[in-house]
Amino acid sequence: KYYLITGASSGIGYATCQILLKQGHFVFGSVRKEADAERLHQSFGDNFKALIFDVCDEKGVQDAVLKVEKIVGKSGLTGLVNNAGIVVYGPVKELKLSEFERQMDVNVYGLLRVTKAFLPLLGAQHPPVFAPGKIVNISSVSGIFTTPFLVPYCVSKKAVEAITDGLRMELLPYGIDVVSILPGPVKTPIWAKADSQKNNFKGTDYEEIMERSAKMIAKAEERAITPESVAKLINGVFENRKKRPHYIITANPWPMRIARLLPARWLDYFMKKQLKF
Repeated sequence: KYYLITGASSGIGYATCQILLKQGHFVFGSVRKEADAERLHQSFGDNFKALIFDVCDEKGVQDAVLKVEKIVGKSGLTGLVNNAGIVVYGPVKELKLSEFERQMDVNVYGLLRVTKAFLPLLGAQHPPVFAPGKIVNISSVSGIFTTPFLVPYCVSKKAVEAITDGLRMELLPYGIDVVSILPGPVKTPIWAKADSQKNNFKGTDYEEIMERSAKMIAKAEERAITPESVAKLINGVFENRKKRPHYIITANPWPMRIARLLPARWLDYFMKKQLKF
């Protein structure tokens, strides 16, 4: 079986490559740097093929389709994991519109570019050429619960949830299933990159609040789940042991479940106390 995972250089993408390769499958992993491609080839061996492209680059994505077609032949793709993503961190008041656009281009339009390009190999064509595959979109609990200073990221993940539900219904004629996984904090480099952005707001009204927000993120990271735990869930989805359309996976799901039931003003008050607005 053949699988494609975007954002394979680290974190959830890397761990998912590992677990699928251990199952004896062939895995394509997208990376943006030649050095990452060479590193992954050395780590994963002959059943792994790195595809060097940026999800924001339409031509790069289309070139990757041609490379995959040559290898999979008449087998098609069994699964696609849309994992590539970034975090834009900061107060809306201070962020440039171009930063919002970058967030959406990677997390939303990038996901759509890759999905649309590979749908034929996943079986979305009549008459059918390939057996229907499955799409797993890596979303986030931020897709259901908005937090201050992560508004661009939360917006992008809410969009991923909408895409997942709409696409799943639209692909019913082809038998292709679409599932989203919503992790809580995960021990990946993405949050270290977000933390580094707090320095962009020194000298603004938010400087001290951003410092406290960064500490909250760091504290959440201490209780973060591992990428391997998310990878196991993804593997379970592909093996049909997990059949729900959405999965929340976090160290302690109860605060999230309770937060969804609380009035919005209560959550405002909680954030106000925590961040000392």
